[in-house]
Amino acid sequence: MKIGVPKEIKTNENRIALAPAGAEALVAAGHTVSVEQGAGAGSGFSDDAYRAVGASILPTADEVWRQAEMIMKVKEPIAVEWPRMRRGQVIYTYFHFAAAEDLTRAVIDSGAIAVAYATVQIPVANCPC
Repeated sequence: MKIGVPKEIKTNENRIALAPAGAEALVAAGHTVSVEQGAGAGSGFSDDAYRAVGASILPTADEVWRQAEMIMKVKEPIAVEWPRMRRGQVIYTYFHFAAAEDLTRAVIDSGAIAVAYATVQIPVANCPC
């Protein structure tokens, strides 16, 4: 899968959805990882740290969104990102659909597949849950 990580552009959000160690694991599993130039800076990760583990650095968010089959973000897409979403593209991030009808409609209209962090569950060994 082609995985893209654009720079977060929501006000006061400086984190990145994928650390270099995560990019390394995805590349080792056979995926292609592209990170927007400078996207990791707010979390203390240089572009070179991503290159060193096999990720590519793309100069713009538009290129990341265009090439990726799956987008990884920290925060939900904001209005300027909505036109970048496309049919069948997986967007993995925090989504707050109940609080944002306009975001909900934008995702539906785009045909993208929205996967919210909070909805992903994995079995935990020895968990009585």
